[in-house]
Amino acid sequence: MTVESTAARTPRRSAGTKAGTTGTKRTTSTKKATGARKSAEPALVQLLTPEGKRVKNAEFDKYVADITADDLRGLYRDMVLTRRFDAEATSLQRQGELGLWASLLGQEAAQIGSGRALRDDDYVFPTYREHGVAWCRGVDPTNLLGMFRGVNNGGWDPNGNNFHLYTIVIGSQALHATGYAMGVTKDGADSAVIAYFGDGASSQGDVAEAFTFSAVYNAPVVFFCQNNQWAISEPTEKQSRVPLYQRAQGFGFPGVRVDGNDVLANLAVTKWALERARAGEGPTLVEAFTYRMGAHTTSDDPTRYRGDEERLAWEAKDPILRLRRYLESANHADEGFFAELETESEALGKRVREAVRAMPDPDHFAIFENVYADGHALVDEERAQFAAYQASFADADGGK
Repeated sequence: MTVESTAARTPRRSAGTKAGTTGTKRTTSTKKATGARKSAEPALVQLLTPEGKRVKNAEFDKYVADITADDLRGLYRDMVLTRRFDAEATSLQRQGELGLWASLLGQEAAQIGSGRALRDDDYVFPTYREHGVAWCRGVDPTNLLGMFRGVNNGGWDPNGNNFHLYTIVIGSQALHATGYAMGVTKDGADSAVIAYFGDGASSQGDVAEAFTFSAVYNAPVVFFCQNNQWAISEPTEKQSRVPLYQRAQGFGFPGVRVDGNDVLANLAVTKWALERARAGEGPTLVEAFTYRMGAHTTSDDPTRYRGDEERLAWEAKDPILRLRRYLESANHADEGFFAELETESEALGKRVREAVRAMPDPDHFAIFENVYADGHALVDEERAQFAAYQASFADADGGK
């Protein structure tokens, strides 16, 4: 029996116990258990503290031993430009230019660190929030926005950058990644596959099935879970009774928790996991312990389920500020570098804004196409109803 299944057992109520008393005891017991879990939280793999100090790690230092000052400035640039693009996309949605947007604010280090650990021949299966990984794979940021504007179903060729289209169905990409990785093994290639998903998706059956198949077939896949603490409005403790990385134990492969706001640690741990995969040692689960500083999507209001105190505590661990402190203290960057990057950042925002506004308006009737191969009477009826609804606006504009 696994630790998880043992912990999930609920004590039965004694026949002679009053219901009200039982409820009180259960609440107390739950609070104690929650407190115990919090006090027993595992240490993170961390190479940079929130104050920007470099710390040693005997196991993972070797994976970043050859990193140069240029590399560090490159990681900083990646995070700054990714955040700028993300902020512009959020503003564009608020202005009615995009239908929806899923912000990565606060998760830049997890994405840039892991994204820069990949080789060109590795293959990525993202969710819908991996804008930083897309940047690392060379996908033009403006290509990410077509789907959110409703003008296409993706916007880029997945095989051009080994970066799959965004996946909206929660957790399904873990199975896609596993199947692809099994194919890599059959082809005799030495590349690896990485699948990104969130803490909420870790509760999906598709993810559990992917864990099973990848373990049994020793697939060269890394499961990269960005635990940003909230699955929309559900906190992590409602997703698992144990730290998420420990779920790998039950499937027979290793898991590790990394400080998700430390770009160096994410780079090192992901390199390690990818090397395991390429060496034929099978899958790994990486839990990047981070925080979603913004809303789940632009249709969400996080103030309804979490407090400012929590957000402020995580803002103090900001991944970009952390690396900047290190660059400054180590004399790896000067004010000229930061000023030049600020100019580049604003130019990127302007380019994204202009590109989106130059996109065509979505075809309102495209949703009725390709539903059935040979057409369907109900779809035809709904199309006609929608056409009449659209025509009613034209009548209003004409004063009729």
